[in-house]
Amino acid sequence: MSARSKFDASAIALPGGIIALMLLMIVPVPAILLDISFVLNIALSVAILMAAMNAQKVLDFSSFPSVLLFATLLRLALNVASTRVVLVHGHEGGSAAGHIIEAFGAFLIGGNFAVGIFVFLILMIINLIVVTKGAGRVSEVSARFTLDALPGKQMAIDADLAAGILKADEAKARRREVATEAEFYGSMDGASKFVKGDAIAALLILAVNIIAGLCLGMITHGLSAGQAAETYIQLAIGDALVAQVPSLLLSIAAAVIVTRVSDTRDLAGQIGGQFADPRSWLPVAFVLAAIGMIPAMPQSIFFPAAAAAFFLAHKLKRNAARPAADPEPAVQADPNKIELSDVSDHTLVTLEFGYGLVSLVDEKKGSPLISRITGVRKQLSRNFGFIVPQFRIRDALEMPPYDYRVMLGGVMVGGATIQPERLLAIDTGEATPNAKLSGDAAVDPSFGCPAIWVEKANRDLATANGYLVVDPGTVIATHLNELLGERAHDLLGPDEVQSLIDATKLHSESLVETFHPQPLSLAAVTRVMRTLLEDGIPITHPMPIFSSLSRAVQSTQDHEQIVDKVRNDLGATIVGRICPPNRNLPVLTLDGNLETAILQGLKDPVTGWPVIEPELANTISRRIRQIIDSRGPGATPPALIVQPQSRRAVAALVRQRSPECVVISIGELPISQPIEVVETIGAQPANDALQGTAPKELAA
Repeated sequence: MSARSKFDASAIALPGGIIALMLLMIVPVPAILLDISFVLNIALSVAILMAAMNAQKVLDFSSFPSVLLFATLLRLALNVASTRVVLVHGHEGGSAAGHIIEAFGAFLIGGNFAVGIFVFLILMIINLIVVTKGAGRVSEVSARFTLDALPGKQMAIDADLAAGILKADEAKARRREVATEAEFYGSMDGASKFVKGDAIAALLILAVNIIAGLCLGMITHGLSAGQAAETYIQLAIGDALVAQVPSLLLSIAAAVIVTRVSDTRDLAGQIGGQFADPRSWLPVAFVLAAIGMIPAMPQSIFFPAAAAAFFLAHKLKRNAARPAADPEPAVQADPNKIELSDVSDHTLVTLEFGYGLVSLVDEKKGSPLISRITGVRKQLSRNFGFIVPQFRIRDALEMPPYDYRVMLGGVMVGGATIQPERLLAIDTGEATPNAKLSGDAAVDPSFGCPAIWVEKANRDLATANGYLVVDPGTVIATHLNELLGERAHDLLGPDEVQSLIDATKLHSESLVETFHPQPLSLAAVTRVMRTLLEDGIPITHPMPIFSSLSRAVQSTQDHEQIVDKVRNDLGATIVGRICPPNRNLPVLTLDGNLETAILQGLKDPVTGWPVIEPELANTISRRIRQIIDSRGPGATPPALIVQPQSRRAVAALVRQRSPECVVISIGELPISQPIEVVETIGAQPANDALQGTAPKELAA
């Protein structure tokens, strides 16, 4: 109940204060209330200045533009109220307008209104030309540069998130902080105009008070020109000075805060929380007490106000120290105890570097590798059809300094040695023979091409000699892309499949209900999708796959049969990835006797697949490799057509040596697809087969 009351009071405090400001402008107030308001205005200005000085960064005082607006409104409201009191009761004497105005007019300017005018003008010059103009210029420049840097900061956060350096919540908090910083400087660029406008308004109000006071004193109250000038000009100067001092303090606070904004709380809670620092209120108490010691000042107002500020500072300090007053005994770390987080890595893909390569991911140097890894993850996600899990980048002190390795599920899948200060010139087959290019011989880790590590100054020379020149970050990113591009099925897990199912449910909920969660569980659907990816079938378009699954489960729930039925339905997709539908598909076939021997041979007791004898497997895979190489670069790779029962065993064999050769069953070949039989493997003696045969044309 108390928390609810506190929330309600905080929620209505700000609207109540605005209404009080409006009443202060419209409704006449007694002099004593005006004195109290002036003291509160001075205290508020000092508190704002202290809060600005205690802020270590701009976001520590993100409510400053709004606070500046309300403080300016308070000062203008006091100007209106004091003008009414001065003009109505000024002829009754200096104290009729309040002791604060009288004290500023009498003590600070020594009773000489001419001196008061000069003092006021000097304060105006300091405030308007020096402090306010400088703070406005800083705000303008900061806003421009902050907005210009915003896209780069957002990209850096996305890169850190993709690389696994940041968690999702941390990335969200950093994005909110970057956006708030841009909003803050944009608001400060306009908020500085409040102070400038207030200074100009104070000058105009002073002129109105002097002119109107002289006229009212001589015409309405029968005072002489000297008496009217002495009375009203002194009160007008005192009124202007009592408002100009807080204005100068706010200008200084604005200058402080911009040379050093989103929050989950509302504005009232935000301001209240940022003023809860006892370091802000203790100086307020001393300043008010010091002002109250001046003989002409009303001690009956200043001293209680100083005591209240001191009490508030003491209470806030005690509240801040209360949680630590009875701290829980520190738990001593047990050296024999090992936490799961100390030995377990929950990231699927980890990129490990030797200490000599840390500069490639150093934020101070722009993190050149981070953006490339982010691009790799996005490209893989587009190719696979699901969001690839985040990568993790970490240093490994046990590795050689210039080595890196890619870990997938804790298993190393690739790595190489690079030279971070050089460029890799790759010979893709177009390099000039006998080119004199100095450097260290190497091999491109992605494609195995011969390469040379050259100095950056030799980039143009290497390019002129036909080499492909890339930087170390591109070498690592390309290698990572190649390694993971062959392992899409290892990157797909139940979470990714569930995301695909949920996305499909948004517009085809009934389709999903036909196969999930019954009769296929999430694990069963994941197994089917991983098998398709392992066969080289992307899941970028899940609707046809889910539609095929829906039909397949009506007749069987066996995994192998479901996969075969889905592949039959996706035959056009499988063939279309290697050959357009209006062109002949080059195909290879196995001799009938050879395929019969494979099917009638030994079976794997675990999978039930046919087991191909090592010598026969070597002959088949070698012949397929020879046929593909003989067709030359740029030619459409042939597809191997086999019986459905032998497809899995043959596909596993061919995938090792010739991954570009797609193995499909007869049932997966679309009826309308024209084909060209390149060779029937096993139809001739082995020696003749190894020498190649002429292509044969067959009708579709």
